[in-house]
Amino acid sequence: MSEPQQCVLSVVIPAFNEAARLPKTLESIDFFLLEAEDLRPSEIIIVDDGSEDRTSEVGNAFQSSGNTVVRVFRHRQNQGKGAAVRTAFERSRGQQVLLSDADLAAPIAGFRRLTPASCDSTVVIGSRAVDRSLLFEPQPLYRDLMGRIFNRMVQALLLPGIFDTQCGFKLFPGRLARSLAMVQRIDGFAYDVELLALSLSWGYSIVEVGVPWGHIEASRVQPGRHSAQMFRDLLKISLRRWSHGLPREPHEGVSLG
Repeated sequence: MSEPQQCVLSVVIPAFNEAARLPKTLESIDFFLLEAEDLRPSEIIIVDDGSEDRTSEVGNAFQSSGNTVVRVFRHRQNQGKGAAVRTAFERSRGQQVLLSDADLAAPIAGFRRLTPASCDSTVVIGSRAVDRSLLFEPQPLYRDLMGRIFNRMVQALLLPGIFDTQCGFKLFPGRLARSLAMVQRIDGFAYDVELLALSLSWGYSIVEVGVPWGHIEASRVQPGRHSAQMFRDLLKISLRRWSHGLPREPHEGVSLG
C-alpha cells in the first residue's frame, strides 16, 4: 500500500441526504481551518452515500475561503455510513484524519480537545460520557438509554473501559485510517466499534476525551431498525474476533483483497 501525497489534516464527512445541512457545516469547518495555521494544507472529504437530494452538487459547489481542498466522492447507491467512512478513509491524504458527522453535533472547534492526546500510535475519540457538563443539548432519554445498553454490550464483548464508541468525532493517524479502509467491512452504524476493535488489536491505544456535543434533530439513525442492525453487527464483530481473529494490519505493498 503506497502512501498518498499528504496534507496535514483530512476532515472526512459521510453524508446521506445532507444538502440542507452541508453548507453551514462546510462553512464552519472551512473557517476553522482558515484560522488554524498549523493545519495547513488540509482537505475536506465528503462521501455522498447514494443521496436522493443535491448533496454531491452542494459539496462540489462549495468554495473555500482559504486553500482547503474539498473533494467529493459519490456512491451510486446507499450502502451505509460505514461504507461511506471506508471510502473516505481510503481516499484521505492527511497525516491525521478527523471523522466528523455532517451535522457537526460535535462542533469542529472540539478538535483542539483531541490533539493533546494524539500521536502516531493513538486513536483519540470524542466522548459524550466522559464529561456530561459539556453536553449543551442532551439527546432524548430513549436515545440515551439505547446508547447506554449498546455500550454495555460493546464493553462486555470488545472494548472494556470505552464508554462512548458512537460519538461521531474521532481522530486517527492517517496511515492507520488508510489501513483500516482495507479491512473494515461493517457498512452500518456499528462501524465505529469495528474501527476501534481493529485499532486495538493492532496495538494502537484508544484515548477517550470529552467534547462539546449537542443533539440535532433529523438524525439518520432509526431507533428500531438500526438498533437491531447494530446489535447484530456487534455480535458479528465479536464472533469474528473470537473465531478467526481480526485481520492483521496491512503493510505497504500488501493487499488483503
